[in-house]
Amino acid sequence: MLSVNVFAASDDLDDLRSSKIAQDEWRLIKQDRAHDIKAYDKRDLGKNLRSFKVEYEVETDLDTIARVYFDFYNYRKWFYQVQEAKLLKKVSATEFYYYIVHRAPPTLPDRDAIIHATIEPYQDSHKYMLLRLRGEPSILPVPDGVTRLTAFDIDIKFTPLVNGETQMDIQGYIDPSGGLPAWTVNMFQRQAPYATMLGLYRMVQKPEYARMKTPLAFRYSQ
Repeated sequence: MLSVNVFAASDDLDDLRSSKIAQDEWRLIKQDRAHDIKAYDKRDLGKNLRSFKVEYEVETDLDTIARVYFDFYNYRKWFYQVQEAKLLKKVSATEFYYYIVHRAPPTLPDRDAIIHATIEPYQDSHKYMLLRLRGEPSILPVPDGVTRLTAFDIDIKFTPLVNGETQMDIQGYIDPSGGLPAWTVNMFQRQAPYATMLGLYRMVQKPEYARMKTPLAFRYSQ
C-alpha cells in the first residue's frame, strides 16, 4: 500500500513535469540495455490515460516469435497478469478472435477482453509482419465478477533483421474501465508492456518453440 501511495504521488509530480512538455509526444520511461528494450508513454490530447510504446530487438527469428504469439493457452506464462487466454474463432489464416482475462489487484474485479486480430503478413512489398489487435467488447456477455475493457487498441510490427533477430515496435492504448483512478491505470500502462517483453524474452528461449516444425494455424509470411 505504501508503494502504491508513493507511485500516486510520483505520478502527480510526473503530470506537473509533463505539463511543460507538449502533449502527444512520446517520452522514454524505461530503457533496459541488457535486453535492448525501450518503453515509452504519451499523454494523448483529450484523454486522461496514457498510450504506450515499446521498441524491442528480440534475439530470435520471426517464425519462433509467431509460434509464441499464436500459442494462446500459454499467454498466462508470459503476458503481464494474464490468467486465461483462448482462441474463440478462426476466421481465416490472417484473422481471428481470442479471449483474455487479466488478473486485477486485490479487492478489484478481474478485467477481460474480446480481441479481434488481423495479420498483415511479411512480404516483398513490405518486409515486416503487422498484427492489429482491436477490442470487441459487445460480442459476448460479460461474466459475473469481471469488468470488460472498454478500449483495447494495439499494433505490433515485427521486422526481421539481417542478423537473424527481429525488431518489434508496439503502440497501444487500453482502457480497463470500472472507474479506476487514472494514476492507477497509468501505473499498469507503464509496467505491463515492459514486463510482457521480458516474458517474451523467456519464452523465445524455450527450445520447443525453436524446434517446432508443425504448420501454424495463422500465416505470418506470404
